[in-house]
Amino acid sequence: MSNTSDLMELKEDLIRGKYTSAEGLLDGFDHTPRLAKKADVTSAAPEKSSGIGTRRRFRSTTPGLVTKSTARPEGVHIAQRVMNSDDEDPLTSPLQASVLHALRRALATAYLVSDQYADQTGLTELLKDNLAGNLAKAKSVEFTELLSSSALISLHVFANMANYLLANVHAENSEVAVDIGEVEEVLTDNPQLALTGALWELDQDLALFADSEEKLIPVVTKFLEKLMEKVSLRAANTPRLEAFTSVNYRVEADNFDISGFAPSTAAKSSKLTMTFKKPNEVVGNHIAKYQSMKLAKMLMAYDFERKLNPFAELGGFIFTFMGDGKPGTGKTTLIQMMAGLINDYCNNAGYAFRYENLSTDSIDSYQGKSAQNAKNFIKNVIDPNVIGFGTIDDIDQLAGKRGDRQSSAGQLEITAVLMESFAGANTVVRGNCTFGMFSNYPENVDDALRQRAGARFLVDGPQTREDYIDILHLLMGKNHDIPVGEHDLFSAQQIQKAVAASYDSHSKPHETGLLNVFDRVSSDIGDLDTIAKLGTYLKGIQEADERFTGRAIKNITDAVKVRAMDFELPDEWMENTEIFLSKDYDTKKNMIAELAQPITVDMVIQEINRYADSEFRYADKSDEVAIENMVRDFGRNEEAKRRYLEEKG
Repeated sequence: MSNTSDLMELKEDLIRGKYTSAEGLLDGFDHTPRLAKKADVTSAAPEKSSGIGTRRRFRSTTPGLVTKSTARPEGVHIAQRVMNSDDEDPLTSPLQASVLHALRRALATAYLVSDQYADQTGLTELLKDNLAGNLAKAKSVEFTELLSSSALISLHVFANMANYLLANVHAENSEVAVDIGEVEEVLTDNPQLALTGALWELDQDLALFADSEEKLIPVVTKFLEKLMEKVSLRAANTPRLEAFTSVNYRVEADNFDISGFAPSTAAKSSKLTMTFKKPNEVVGNHIAKYQSMKLAKMLMAYDFERKLNPFAELGGFIFTFMGDGKPGTGKTTLIQMMAGLINDYCNNAGYAFRYENLSTDSIDSYQGKSAQNAKNFIKNVIDPNVIGFGTIDDIDQLAGKRGDRQSSAGQLEITAVLMESFAGANTVVRGNCTFGMFSNYPENVDDALRQRAGARFLVDGPQTREDYIDILHLLMGKNHDIPVGEHDLFSAQQIQKAVAASYDSHSKPHETGLLNVFDRVSSDIGDLDTIAKLGTYLKGIQEADERFTGRAIKNITDAVKVRAMDFELPDEWMENTEIFLSKDYDTKKNMIAELAQPITVDMVIQEINRYADSEFRYADKSDEVAIENMVRDFGRNEEAKRRYLEEKG
């Protein structure tokens, strides 16, 4: 979505001016299906109140459209169909009213956008000429193409807005599963016929699948989603749509934006069923824990009006990160801690929080389905109307490594989507969401995808004697009276002290291969205290590992900027929304800038070593695993030969 300053507002009075036409369409119209087959459904139920005459049938008021009457005695009555979803109640329920309100408002907006498109493209004048019988033959192709484009625009705006308005209505029904099949009656002759065709098919689906009120919204939203998908596919090969796709519209009263054929999503939180962990329940993993806590608060600085986070503008925002470590070192606990912190902050601030995990269930054998699942995951998390946290656990199993014959087509599809989404030409970092990739075997992740992780969290679990005492005491619980002994519980987990020690430890590399490069460069040029010397060190790393490219340098400089923002937003800023969260964007930006610290040489060296250590660690593990596999294969071959010769002998 674009910033609100880039949006053309659709005036409320103009939308309401289309209510009469929208209501007429919902009350009743005639339609004979052309692409879909009429299902065997019962005819519309009688009116709920006796003594009221038959509802009026809608007739097109669009000038210039000459339509053929396809009247049938029963007609199509969407409003009546919706109100009959609960036959036992003679009154219209709040849920039914919500559906009808959403459909009416979406239809009215679709009419208005279609009219504005017609004015911008000259279609309005062509409609007048056609009505008067003066349409020039030379203009017939243009006229047909513009009508087709206008029909697609009307359909998508209608489906998009209605789906948006219903997103948060009676959320308890969101888990009700319905399968309505594909949408077929997608007509593009003109906007009016397109909308009547869509509503005719919606009426069919309601009659077939909405056999109870709890299924009403699931059936409507599923239909709208499938209609948007079908229209978007058609629009990809339809000419004369630039006048619509190049303009972003906004309906202020509904906080609804229209950006071409991209679906809009309401600020709807996801249902979280995970067990949250408190920071004191994470033992060890000091830097990963500290950066996760900082990042949780960074997300809360996002400004929903500006659709931007001051941290994303100032530098230091972590959009993607990689957490790696051996099995059982605390990656899942880290996810539970971070998700819990964000959830609590959002609940206090009144923000919508959406957590999504891309699991191995997303890999599908059907071509293109895995990519679609990955795109839906990305779309849900980056929604600018929510605070988002997306995780990809065991990414080495989920995303395939290019060139690896063991990677399935579905895995490679997911790799391509993630690479494009995390650092593609169209990637926009607003600062409302972050993605964490986690793996026990990061060396098996595609190199290009792994390098799209802007930050590296080494999740190595408890390390010291104090760590092991703390985690044993924590996990033992309270159902015992075993004394602690000579130990100050959790003093080693004091985050600032532990993080400072962890950062200092990276003043020299940890991995042997990188340490050799560091010692050689330092002995040649002395202390790394200038930009030129630091650049020489980076070149030395590249000579030792050719995968150390410009993207690696960008990730390091981003990490350095994070260090410049090496502070946690105060807890009271999260607890009392008046202090920080409710401030305007510029005020929040200035408050954050005042806490920043200057970048030092030590910061740069430590971040170079932290990042390069991880790459050397991955490379060493990858090479060692390959060697071990080859040794195992050679051993199997020798044993097979020995047994073969024994049997022959």
